Amino acid sequence: MRSDLVFGALSHVSNRYQLCQLASKATRKLHKPNTRLQDTTNDVLCRFHVTNPGQAILQQTQTSQPIERRRAA
Repeated sequence: MRSDLVFGALSHVSNRYQLCQLASKATRKLHKPNTRLQDTTNDVLCRFHVTNPGQAILQQTQTSQPIERRRAA
């Protein structure tokens, strides 16, 4: 049942609103055209149960920003 998946995903995300936002973004990115949207959502919630979705976002933002270095004048 989906409620079991939601409660499993809440083990990593404490805020339900944040869980809904992350799940909707992940569902949009992972959805394949010829599959059911419900199956994609369930797959996303299963992935959130195993890993911390907020931590993956932090790692992506840290690696994508270039580091500026100051040069001596």
